[in-house]
Amino acid sequence: MTFLIYLAAYLIGSIPTALLIGKYAFGIDIRDHGSNNPGATNTLRVLGKKAAIVVLLVDVGKGAAAAALPVILNAETDPLMAGMVAVAGHCFPIFAGFRGGKAIATTAGVLLLANIWMFLIAYICFVAVIYRTKYVFFGSLSVGASLLIYSLFTEGTEHELIFSIFLLFLIFLHRSNIKNFIDKNEPKINDKRLKNDRIPPRDQKKRA
Repeated sequence: MTFLIYLAAYLIGSIPTALLIGKYAFGIDIRDHGSNNPGATNTLRVLGKKAAIVVLLVDVGKGAAAAALPVILNAETDPLMAGMVAVAGHCFPIFAGFRGGKAIATTAGVLLLANIWMFLIAYICFVAVIYRTKYVFFGSLSVGASLLIYSLFTEGTEHELIFSIFLLFLIFLHRSNIKNFIDKNEPKINDKRLKNDRIPPRDQKKRA
């Protein structure tokens, strides 16, 4: 049963939301525009607020659905573990050539179902760090760091290992952002250069 739950969680996580929205609603591959990341942030930059809200809600829902599987099936599988498998699917989706997002929205959905305190701590840190630094990738890394610190003081050894791996996972996924920051090329969230990534509505209609 645990294997089947993990398999289902991975497949749920592998649904490439931003890729599907970009392809069928706008006629583009979101991975060829902006930061090339098929996530809500890049969708906002390239396709606008409405598309980004849809992507965000679905990606959060994927994590929540995966974490809910053990409860729905009355299995002994840890909801957090099932959810983190979905996060891996989101980042390396079998339905999109293993080119996926960077984990943050799907992780939020997992934590909303698995542990609300983890959610609050991680995403308060996320918002606070972005507000302070104006860099989204720093906020993303803070999610992994805060979850690891929280687990060290409140959770079992198994969760400490999970979040240690998760933090390393986030560093790997954001390696290009880290390099850009070191090279002083990483744009801040309020950087005017990001506006140049937006596909004008007129061109969106032509592509659709």
